[in-house]
Amino acid sequence: MFLPLNTTLDVQNPDVAILPVGSHEQHGPILPLATDTIIASTVARALSSTYPVLELPPITISCSHEHAAWPGTVSITAPTLYAVVRDIAHSLHKSGIPKLVLVNGHGGNYVLANLVQESTGMALYPTEADWHKARTAGGIETPMVSDMHAGELEVSILLHAHPEVVREDYAEHDHLADNRDHMLTLGLGPYTKSGVIGRPSKATREKGSKVLDSLVKTFANVLKALD
Repeated sequence: MFLPLNTTLDVQNPDVAILPVGSHEQHGPILPLATDTIIASTVARALSSTYPVLELPPITISCSHEHAAWPGTVSITAPTLYAVVRDIAHSLHKSGIPKLVLVNGHGGNYVLANLVQESTGMALYPTEADWHKARTAGGIETPMVSDMHAGELEVSILLHAHPEVVREDYAEHDHLADNRDHMLTLGLGPYTKSGVIGRPSKATREKGSKVLDSLVKTFANVLKALD
């Protein structure tokens, strides 16, 4: 269940809301198109189960233009995503919730960083530093530059939290392509036929559990920064 089921009576005037931001894009033949949304929502659910924050339903389509070569990928433009998140923050503020954390599950949503920079009472989570700590805590073996898409990290999280969405042959699809200098211009297509860049064969449920635990602990620093 990726949607929060609170009633209005369950919302006890929190200071902080968390908004999962996913995507609808190819993750090769081994993970669903909704992978980034599932992961963002999984992190958000773990956070809302630990901290006094309001969990919002996810944004499920975002800026996935680099994956357009594969069927099923759907994108919106960066200005549209910017406007939607800005409007959500404005609505929350009017209802008495002054702070918003964007729990981003898709690395291509660069515009979210600009929005947070320009805003007051807003944060982006996890940052690259947060992911680095979580990867270390989880014992992720593949370097971050190599573990780009549908690799060890993402498969590990899903093996832990939602193993039913991971295809049985996930370990057979390792592919490395560290040199992706022109990805923004050409998309991901020239660098992988399957859509996978990483080593999903290295993924384990235990690694995913430790990664998620680390993200929950690190989130305390975000709340401190927003105080």
